[in-house]
Amino acid sequence: MRTRTVTAATTLAVLFSSAALAATTPAFADTSALLPVKSTGDIVVDGVHQQVFISDPSNGKIVVADYSGNVLKQLTTDLSGVTGLELSADSGTLYAAVRDLDAVAVVDTATDTETTRYSVGDKPRSVAVANGKLWFGYGDAAEGNIGSVDLTGDHQVTLGQDSSWYSAPILDAAPGTDILVAGDRDLSPASLTSYDVSSGTATQLAHIRTDGSNLGDLQVTPDGKDVVVASGAPYYHQVYKTSDLNEDGKYTSTAYPNAVAIAPDGTVAGGSFAWYDPDIYIFHPGSSEAVRTYDFPNTGTSSGADTLADGGLAWTPDGSRLFAVTYNDADVYSLREYDTPGRAATTVTVNAPATATRAKQLTVTGTVSSTAALPAGTQLAVTRTDLDSPNGKALPAVTVKADGTYSFTDTPPAGGKVTYQVSYAGDADHTAASAKDTVDVSRAKPTLTLNNNGKVYAYGQDVKFTAHLGTTYKNRTVEIWADPFGSDKPNKLAKSGKVDSHGNLSVTLDLKRDTKVTAKFTGDARWQPRSVSSSVGAKVSISMTPSRQYKTKSAWGQKYYVFHKTKNPLFTTKMAYYTGRSQRFDFQVYYQGKWYADDSKYFALATSGISQVEFTGNHKDDVGWRFRVRSDYINGTSGDTVNSTTYGAWKYFTFTS
Repeated sequence: MRTRTVTAATTLAVLFSSAALAATTPAFADTSALLPVKSTGDIVVDGVHQQVFISDPSNGKIVVADYSGNVLKQLTTDLSGVTGLELSADSGTLYAAVRDLDAVAVVDTATDTETTRYSVGDKPRSVAVANGKLWFGYGDAAEGNIGSVDLTGDHQVTLGQDSSWYSAPILDAAPGTDILVAGDRDLSPASLTSYDVSSGTATQLAHIRTDGSNLGDLQVTPDGKDVVVASGAPYYHQVYKTSDLNEDGKYTSTAYPNAVAIAPDGTVAGGSFAWYDPDIYIFHPGSSEAVRTYDFPNTGTSSGADTLADGGLAWTPDGSRLFAVTYNDADVYSLREYDTPGRAATTVTVNAPATATRAKQLTVTGTVSSTAALPAGTQLAVTRTDLDSPNGKALPAVTVKADGTYSFTDTPPAGGKVTYQVSYAGDADHTAASAKDTVDVSRAKPTLTLNNNGKVYAYGQDVKFTAHLGTTYKNRTVEIWADPFGSDKPNKLAKSGKVDSHGNLSVTLDLKRDTKVTAKFTGDARWQPRSVSSSVGAKVSISMTPSRQYKTKSAWGQKYYVFHKTKNPLFTTKMAYYTGRSQRFDFQVYYQGKWYADDSKYFALATSGISQVEFTGNHKDDVGWRFRVRSDYINGTSGDTVNSTTYGAWKYFTFTS
């Protein structure tokens, strides 16, 4: 059977609650971990050794995990059909009903090893400890019954204590009481029977057929007075008195209840098979309205979220944590841990103006709400975070009004993003909560300039850039960034530092490409960030060398290369290389006092930056004519755009016979 944990020491819960009064955040975060199981039958929590036991009937094993869900051990010694689990009063022994072995396995929780087995009735399903005996429900269809094992003597097994059950019932008993309750999972509507076991035998107190179907779980309250039942219908968790099984209230949850776990202080966790609604509802004892709910995430592929396994809830002995076994549409199981679920969920809202003027008063409002009433005079901590106080500055606490609202005023000394965080520390009955809102507080616009915009420089020229910063508050640092054109050159910080007494910061750059130079001021508490840019050009380096000439001469005011008519002139161009770059080769001829251009052609550069052009043909008709050529880089048509257009020097030549 699925049963709750036992209390190792009742004072632990008191100590934990007291410590939490001063806490602003939970001591532990909610966690989730995958389980190596194909099915689950039951879950119990051992508070002494801080471990969780989950039975897996399909794989015939018991998985042992720590409180974070890490698997410590898997007990797999022939436990086919293992289902119901129960811990001894001191948490030193785990009892497991093993259906296919007609036995109860006994496990030492200190070593997580099986120590013995009790041979019991056919197909045991559940186990419960009460009045020094281990009670078990057993029996196949039409053969249900209840038996017991004496834990104080020679472990005598007594069968046939109530043969009125259709099949093996599920059992539960509250520690320290003589009340045992059984329920039938295989009949609809479900039946319940309560027993007095003080005499050592199960004496029936009451029996009913409930108005619920598909019994998923049941648990007796710590005082033994009530039993809480999770059935597929009705759509709430039913409560019955154990003395006569008359109805004794209800816990309002949602459709298809399938699990219940009750903490030592009486806090009830009711679970349901719910794809689209909350899966777990937390109730204070006797209160029908939930103080907190949990909705599982969707880790599968269907539209519905993960769902709770039947009987898949268990508390830690101190009531500080709740464990849930869940699975998705691919039958992947998880162990989920929830911290301090017994506290009512609290919500804080903060509403601050979107914008405000620095050094002028503003008003912040908000609300605090909880599923359980907050104490009168509840106070909230307020923190302001801004550029002057990046780690936060505590402001005077604010008191919540009777209607759950609050308000306060503040005069922000700094501009920029100003965040107001309002926090409720929580108490023994309420979770901590906080919220924040941000105000965009005005700042003045500073003066920032940068020289040289639009200028073009020779290849490799050293150029001085000067940024000038006007009046600011505390920050006098400026950054100068250089971003050369081309995807292969990143934007780099060229210089960062405080401006001089005139507000200037300078850096000299070696320009080999067109470059965007940017000066940045990150702002301060009273002056906003600012950046300005200058885009400057850098030409390429170009040289052309003729060859194969037999002489040079000075003529018509220029240096001419003279070629014999039988030679083809060769012109070698050297240009700064860039991927895919070509030179433009210009050719002109002189006629009647004017230079006439032929069509320009583009020739690719080798990776060395070299491009050679040979002037071919029958040159006997070229004798006496004057020619000139040059190499150019044209931004855009030379294959790239990383430099400014650059024209090479003309080279003049002629032919002789």
